[in-house]
Amino acid sequence: MTTPNTNNAGTTTTTLLCAGDPLIDMTFITTCTGMTDKWFYKLIQQGQFPKPIKLGRSSRWRKSEVETWMQQRVADSRGA
Repeated sequence: MTTPNTNNAGTTTTTLLCAGDPLIDMTFITTCTGMTDKWFYKLIQQGQFPKPIKLGRSSRWRKSEVETWMQQRVADSRGA
């Protein structure tokens, strides 16, 4: 998702990343959830977890996408 911004010249530019939606790594995800990286990579292969953003050999995820995924899991487990 891109975010339109207005710069000092009054023109609109598009920003791909912002401080409000940082990129997070698998260590962050596994620490927050208590689940293993193998489990998450299996979910990615099955299309059940957001695909990573590849930066060289590193994988990162938008924090907002992971949070949305978590919120949906909570809602699903509670029958919402």
